[in-house]
Amino acid sequence: MNSHTANVAKDLHAPDTGDGVARPRLSSVLIVDDEPGIRSFLQRGLDKRFGLVEVAENAVTADELRQRCHFDLIIADIRLPGKSGVEWITELREQGSDTAVIFITAHADLDTAIAALRAGAADFILKPFRMEQMLNAVEQCVERQRITRENFVLRRQVDQVFDQSGMVGECALIKSVCEVIKRIAPMPSTVLIEGESGTGKELAAHAIHSMSGRVGSFVPINCGAMTAELLESELFGHIKGAFTGAHQAREGLFTYANGGTLFLDEIGEMPLSMQAHLLRVLEERRIRPVGANRELPVDVRIIAASNRDLATEVEQGRFREDLYYRLNILSIRMPALRERLEDLPILARYFAESQATELGVPVPQMDEAELARLKTYPWPGNVRELKNVLERSLLLNTMPSQCLTGSTVMPATVMPSFNEVNDLSLEQVEKQHILHVLKQEGHNKSAAARQLGISRKTLERKLQAWDTA
Repeated sequence: MNSHTANVAKDLHAPDTGDGVARPRLSSVLIVDDEPGIRSFLQRGLDKRFGLVEVAENAVTADELRQRCHFDLIIADIRLPGKSGVEWITELREQGSDTAVIFITAHADLDTAIAALRAGAADFILKPFRMEQMLNAVEQCVERQRITRENFVLRRQVDQVFDQSGMVGECALIKSVCEVIKRIAPMPSTVLIEGESGTGKELAAHAIHSMSGRVGSFVPINCGAMTAELLESELFGHIKGAFTGAHQAREGLFTYANGGTLFLDEIGEMPLSMQAHLLRVLEERRIRPVGANRELPVDVRIIAASNRDLATEVEQGRFREDLYYRLNILSIRMPALRERLEDLPILARYFAESQATELGVPVPQMDEAELARLKTYPWPGNVRELKNVLERSLLLNTMPSQCLTGSTVMPATVMPSFNEVNDLSLEQVEKQHILHVLKQEGHNKSAAARQLGISRKTLERKLQAWDTA
């Protein structure tokens, strides 16, 4: 090892590097090239950016150095004496090494480039090159490594709190919910899940089904979205000619959920006449399709959910008392987001990462000040509202706190086509923002895609869906 090794313990923050900007010194780089001039050139140029710079003239010497210390980056010539750079790096990959590699070569052809990419090269630079080219390649490589590390840490954090039940969080309230879900999931009993809108009641219901061991499907239905007659047909099915328009027989959701779970969402809004029908089914485990003369046995677990206080609904005569007690055998209360604000940072980061991946945009960096601002908001829409706010912030490329109700979402100079973003759906926000950027870029799709942080293919797919391609 040369004298650079002794410098590792020194301050890893370099002063001005010549462009007036003080940058943090990076960790370690190994330069492998059989030309002394290239080794010296790279060593001098990278010394201010790295805490440790080592050089080797061939793969054998480079391997000896790797046995002594870890390198964050390898810059290797493709044509080395003895074992080629591509052969050596391929061997390292097979051994499990994921060290970033930049290949350099004076002899470029398509086959060489393909071989370098297959070996896992982060970049490919032709000789002769300027130091500026190498520094740009190094910085891009290091930035990719930083993002990869941050994503890995975030995934580990999410894995630690993303319970088997599917609940994200580590506060006592959500841990208690997870424990209840695990305990009651294998049981056949009816479950009632109560909580405000957006707290994750369907997620909890799906988790109960997933861990129940039941072989049938999970079938959800919103009980407040239809009339009593339509709901009866949806749940129990009907025979041909049972009513006007029943041109053929149709099986109901109880039949589709046979052997599985039927999730009755917003059951507090179910018409009273249907509540009587449901009570009978729960007691007898048999259904009668509309218009039929005979009953059919069903094996369905019922999970019901309501954002209303059903006990109060019973007192006020809007919900049957006997049905309430039949449903409330096992109960779960989903906490509001304002009751579990300690989980907000992990929830926000989880939604940001998952939705950024889905949308094809960079993951936003939320510092403690931004998370503190989010905690001061009352979150009437709970976790669902948080998820929507994160999605909106990704679409508009702004901080989540700027997308809260009553906030100025985007400056008028950036989004002059509409002022009241909060009155628009997310799809409308996305469409108007993309079309605005496209217009700003003179309808240059490649430029617009770069500005939006998405691929041109994604942009073209969206434009085609909107018939504006």
